[in-house]
Amino acid sequence: MKILVLYAHPVETSFNAGLHRLVVERLQAAGHEVDDCDLYAEDFDPRLTRAERLGYHEARSDGDAVSSYVARLRRAEALVLCFPVWNYGYPAILKGFFDRVFLPGVSFNLVDGKVVPTLQNICKVVAVATYGGSRLRALLMGDPPRRLVGRVLRATIRPASPVAYLAQYSLNLSTDRSRKAFMQKVADRMDRF
Repeated sequence: MKILVLYAHPVETSFNAGLHRLVVERLQAAGHEVDDCDLYAEDFDPRLTRAERLGYHEARSDGDAVSSYVARLRRAEALVLCFPVWNYGYPAILKGFFDRVFLPGVSFNLVDGKVVPTLQNICKVVAVATYGGSRLRALLMGDPPRRLVGRVLRATIRPASPVAYLAQYSLNLSTDRSRKAFMQKVADRMDRF
């Protein structure tokens, strides 16, 4: 399977970086073709420009600033997100990826004022997320990243495709044992991809 891994963390020594390496290694070991998109390493610019916003509903062209990312998304058969949750949301660079790449004509079309999903090539999504705070705190805030993955991303891919969300909560209070347990959970999920 062709899998696009979207990774969004700026520190190569972080726990998130370790999760990212684990995800890529396990998927490759299972024989998948992995397109590893490290948004920070690729210096992805998350800012939607004025021109992009004005042309938001126009057809995309190969000369667009994000055309290579659109092509990668269209080639993928599955999507794995690996990111920390900051301020109860995606890191800005990942949010910017969605703002700039998940466009009309790419992830959806507007037909008679209704959104029609177009990422029929994506048949599976897995998110691997870390939270500094507790699950309870995230729930009290509505856990936006979990909801965005489970509702918004699910709505843009092939209908009835599986979507999984693996989260390590309370990372600020984690122990070696809890981090190893979460890494094992992620490894097992990637092995079964």
